[in-house]
Amino acid sequence: MSSRIFNKPALTLPKQIAHLRDHDMVIENEQDAIYWLQHVSYYRLSGYWLYFENPKHSNGSRFKQNITFNDVTNLYDFDRGLRRLIMRGTEHIEMTLRGSWAYELAQIGGSHGYLEAQIYTDRREFHNNFSKLAQDVGKSSETYIKHYRHRYDQPAMPPVWMVAEMMSFGQLSRWYSNLKSRALRNKIAEPFGLPETVFVSLIKHLTLVRNICAHHGRLWNRGFLQSPKLPVKPSDLNKSLDLQATQAPAQMYNTITIISFVLSQIVPKSSWTSDLIRYLNDNPDIDLRAMGFPKNWHQKPLWAKAQKP
Repeated sequence: MSSRIFNKPALTLPKQIAHLRDHDMVIENEQDAIYWLQHVSYYRLSGYWLYFENPKHSNGSRFKQNITFNDVTNLYDFDRGLRRLIMRGTEHIEMTLRGSWAYELAQIGGSHGYLEAQIYTDRREFHNNFSKLAQDVGKSSETYIKHYRHRYDQPAMPPVWMVAEMMSFGQLSRWYSNLKSRALRNKIAEPFGLPETVFVSLIKHLTLVRNICAHHGRLWNRGFLQSPKLPVKPSDLNKSLDLQATQAPAQMYNTITIISFVLSQIVPKSSWTSDLIRYLNDNPDIDLRAMGFPKNWHQKPLWAKAQKP
């Protein structure tokens, strides 16, 4: 089999602009375009202007008629604001999960019961999770971890309420999901208003979403192979979801809807949902269908309730 060699040349900023113009993108302010290409990069922006391209192998220009560089940067700015909103929402969920996980494990097993291998379904996964956590504890410069190491010799690992604070969201998701007791998983999920079968899949999915946000990835029209399980109850949440969107790649609408519901359970006075609606309404040119939003999303129970004065 012959080798496939990458041989695309690196282009200077002026040549990047000339290349886009050659493909009929309208660039009205060259200095602005240079700023964006220098500070954001051609490659990152290309993920956004792909939306404005004609289908591959079609006749004519690469870009649709009258597409401007500003169209691309406006979409990029929208996505940046969306990531901030999603990060804000997932932060509340993550913090509540840390507290609930640590509290419930401490109630049944004391300060170090979380280290008992028999409470987990997959022993190999438990040992992998423990190995990673032990490494993180060993390298940690957190004051409370240093204090524990200085003051105590046994057990070598800190209590559950300390390690809960230093775990990543992904680690926390894996420790929670591997718990053998369904009743315990349900107890931990109780504050969120969802059964553990739904909540396990949700936090695995939100780990991916949060990582995309944390690394400034494109979120707006992202498709996810690992989507959250759609809850049957409560009724208002179920009726607010797009129940047809069950095949991968899943888009953001159902994720956003479930985040909104969960926040109403754990932070009842949160303005997150109304802030999100306002943000979407303030950006009427953004194609919400690319995020999986159905035409009548405003009228669905959860969203309609949030819009009442």
